[in-house]
Amino acid sequence: MQVYPTRSAVHLALGGAVVVVAGLVLREPALLAWGGGIVFAIALARASALVSVSRIRGAGFEMLWSTDRRVVSVPRGTVVEIKAEVRNRDTRAARYVHLRPVHSSTLEVSIDPATGEVPAGGRLHVIVRVATPRVGRHAVHGLSLEVQGSPGLFEVPLTFANPFGIEVLPKPFGALLSSARGGRSRMGADMGQPGPSPGDGTELRELREHQPGDPFKRIAWRPSARRGQLLVRDFEREERDVVWVVLDASAELWAGRPGHAPLDFGIDEIASVARHHLTRGDRVGMVVIGGRIRALLEPDRGARHAQHLALGLALGAGTYDADRSELEERDVALRVMEHLRPLDSRLGDVPRHDLDRLAFRAEVAIAKAPFVAPLPEGPTQRERVLRQYLAAFGIDSPARSDPERQRTDEALARMLDRIAQRKPRASLVHVWSTAPERQNPELRHAVIRLRKGGASVRWITAHQEESVLALDDRAVSRVVADAVVLRSRTARERGERNLRGMGIRVERIRRPSIAQHTEGGAPETEDRASHPLLHVTSSSMTPRPRP
Repeated sequence: MQVYPTRSAVHLALGGAVVVVAGLVLREPALLAWGGGIVFAIALARASALVSVSRIRGAGFEMLWSTDRRVVSVPRGTVVEIKAEVRNRDTRAARYVHLRPVHSSTLEVSIDPATGEVPAGGRLHVIVRVATPRVGRHAVHGLSLEVQGSPGLFEVPLTFANPFGIEVLPKPFGALLSSARGGRSRMGADMGQPGPSPGDGTELRELREHQPGDPFKRIAWRPSARRGQLLVRDFEREERDVVWVVLDASAELWAGRPGHAPLDFGIDEIASVARHHLTRGDRVGMVVIGGRIRALLEPDRGARHAQHLALGLALGAGTYDADRSELEERDVALRVMEHLRPLDSRLGDVPRHDLDRLAFRAEVAIAKAPFVAPLPEGPTQRERVLRQYLAAFGIDSPARSDPERQRTDEALARMLDRIAQRKPRASLVHVWSTAPERQNPELRHAVIRLRKGGASVRWITAHQEESVLALDDRAVSRVVADAVVLRSRTARERGERNLRGMGIRVERIRRPSIAQHTEGGAPETEDRASHPLLHVTSSSMTPRPRP
């Protein structure tokens, strides 16, 4: 344990030292004794604080979450309250200051009460409020506080390592994920545009003559009596779309403050599209693409599939792989060692440079993690295990700053070509990505194949300027932001013209965070298009530049 003096202890120590020096200079035994007594009393208080805190820890001083679950799933942008309690089994009360949560940097966490006292043999109830601005798997790793020893001149920092996982899913799936997963399945076709076709349904299609094999429950008795022959009611049902949603999860799209990066909005936008088609009964498939395919789900329907879609969008855009993370192996090892130290008492025997032994201890400790994480990509098995530790405990791994736009564009064109060949045949493909500034022959070829197969391609353009709209109000920052926004919008408009030339329908999602930065804040004309859940501006309109 480390003991730190409070400000009062520092002032007293300085005062005692000054008095001792004055006694030596003036040759006054009284001053010398007085100053020496102050210094001795401070040393005694330090020893007393160390002994009292050691006694409290030995008797049992711990933190527990007031729930049996170790993981909670919430939609992005919500605030979740987690209840915890600090228990003190000693016969003395424990005073503490600066109670703080240890958590992922992408979470916004507050705690109440931050200062107080844990009664002797009792417990203190604590409320941890967590705001979730970004999708993914994050964690509150525990609580940290400073226990004050008597008479309050020294503090001993203590950390309670008790991870609690918070799984943040796209906002549009918040209501759908809480619905029941069972129940009667919906009838739907595997391919084709929505349209009426004979079958079991609720809309009357026609009355026709009875044929062998027709069920008796479909006989229209009154019309049959009027015409003198058996007539049967024929109903119609709607064929449903086979929809693919494709998300561009390039690492550079994570640039910006958590909750305001382009990819933060992009995940919610493509999730809105997927949720809209799921509620219609369509079969929805999903692809998350970076420099390679990050996640792929075959078209399906239902609440369970909606959960898989939400989880795929949240985890597919993660940055734990070596080619998407800014952390090198040594940086990953330092984070693992810092987090693992309170969980594994044997870690003190592992030297800092011995990464193989650290990886072994980390692999053993993964069993205590709140999440089950697959092995991320990495050059060696040792590095993959260390990166898996970060993912399993929800420890941040910042996105790589090097752009992967060219590799993503190539992977996107190949994936669209594969969708055009897959069965069941797609009828609608939604892509969320940046608009390509240059002509892409591979993309054009893939779109032509999709259109020949009867599929419609719709493109939701990413707003990369969103990452700079949240800068501060300083003059220099505003000038830089205006320049970046202007350049980004010009490039986007050029790319949208290229997309229209390929026969792709361009859609824009109008959000308040963008509209409030347009001139005068005047709302633009909206076209609901095919998605009532989305505010889609007309593809021919362009946003006005900021003043």
